[in-house]
Amino acid sequence: MPESNLPAFRRIGVIGAGAMGRGIAQLFASAGVPVQLYDSRTESIQQALDFNRELLERAAAKGKLGADALAATLQRLQAAHSLDELAGCDLLIEAIVEDLGAKQALFAELEARVADDAVLASNTSSLSVTRIAARCRRPERVAGFHFFNPAPLMRIVEVVRGQRTDEAVITRLSRLAEQAGHFPAVSPDSPGFIVNHAGRAYSTEALRILGEGIASAAQIDRILRDGAGFRMGPFELFDLTGLDISHAVMESLYQQFYQDPRYLPSPLAAQRVAAGLLGRKSGEGFYRYRDGQLLREPEPQPEPVVLDRPFWLDSQDPELRHHVGQLLIQAGLVLESAEAPSARAICLVTPLGEDASTRIDALGLPAERSLALESFGDLDKRRVLMRQPALDPQLEAQARQALGADGVPVEVINDSAGFVTQRVIASIVNLGCEIAQRGIATPVTLDRAVQLALGYPFGPLAFGEHYGAARILTILQGLQACYGEPRYRPSPWLRRRVQLDLPLHAPDAAD
Repeated sequence: MPESNLPAFRRIGVIGAGAMGRGIAQLFASAGVPVQLYDSRTESIQQALDFNRELLERAAAKGKLGADALAATLQRLQAAHSLDELAGCDLLIEAIVEDLGAKQALFAELEARVADDAVLASNTSSLSVTRIAARCRRPERVAGFHFFNPAPLMRIVEVVRGQRTDEAVITRLSRLAEQAGHFPAVSPDSPGFIVNHAGRAYSTEALRILGEGIASAAQIDRILRDGAGFRMGPFELFDLTGLDISHAVMESLYQQFYQDPRYLPSPLAAQRVAAGLLGRKSGEGFYRYRDGQLLREPEPQPEPVVLDRPFWLDSQDPELRHHVGQLLIQAGLVLESAEAPSARAICLVTPLGEDASTRIDALGLPAERSLALESFGDLDKRRVLMRQPALDPQLEAQARQALGADGVPVEVINDSAGFVTQRVIASIVNLGCEIAQRGIATPVTLDRAVQLALGYPFGPLAFGEHYGAARILTILQGLQACYGEPRYRPSPWLRRRVQLDLPLHAPDAAD
């Protein structure tokens, strides 16, 4: 049947009246489609309908929903007290427990009741759609339809194509999503689909940095919020979602990708889960909570020191030199302009993908008075200095005070290839490039899905364009050289586009 002739869905059955199920039901009832909501626990159905009614009435009270629209939406939201009552639905969306056997059993029961052309959709976030469909009599009508919580507000849904899913099913689900105001991110049946896959780099690299003792969780969060523009730091996010949930996803993806080092989970996370340090819901995670409210520790304020040294900077970038020079003037100091530092100068190096020790050694600088300055992030909100083991602590204190002369906070972290921001951003871009290389998502779909679902300031490929794809490649090569691990191997998608001077969104072939 031509795509233009594909029918719209007339009635939707939602199975599972928890947070996701009731949200999905509200979304489509608000979009004009009659919905029947079923749950094996009868009392849960009415609780969900009452919850939705309250939300909609609150929206009407605020003037966001007219009286007629409210009445019509509530009329379209109906209870189903048995699976038999869903027989007339042409789309069935399951939002039950995340268990393969339970979903397979439910779809078998539904197939015995609904029409042969009814579509069966799973809201699974981590299970294989192909495996869910494998026990069905008609697997071609099964697809993934993965929403994000809360479904009415998160304007994205992943439309997942199983190995045997009919393309007409994907088209119809995508059109339904658009009718409800959601972006349909179409993906093949791949571990983590698009969003959970792309989101692994942010969390796993942050855990790696913490595990290496490079910076504290609070430091990493502050650096990534202020320096890179993320709404929440990775450890704030772990505490919000629950580390047990996040760690389970990390372990699942690692196994589904057959132990690819890119997805290696952190033993630190496993230990914290075992200890019950799950985040807000347990009262303590990477931060402490009281009555669900974060008890944030004040940032440490170092004791003032006497500033009596000039500074020297390895970078010849005029903008950076001007910025640093102006800071030092405010502190009553000078930035030397000679090719080599004087005998008293505190030396600042600006490595890209290297650690401070490597850069200092390469330049032949005196280690006891040399440290690194991060030039990759936003220097107007937070600055990052990186010490190395030979640095004189008194000179570290002078550098910290001098570079914060205008009141901008200065973090000091331990030596690391790529600081914090470089490592995390490069990992996000690299994984995004790998997702594009594998055909899991188009470049445009990938970036939009990640921004909508995860709230990143840029999508993975747009991050690469913002910071410069060649710089990202340099960082990854430095990380790989430092650690000798395939974890940091650059994606061919990234390497080829840097070599050919193409944007990261450039497809492999013309459409």
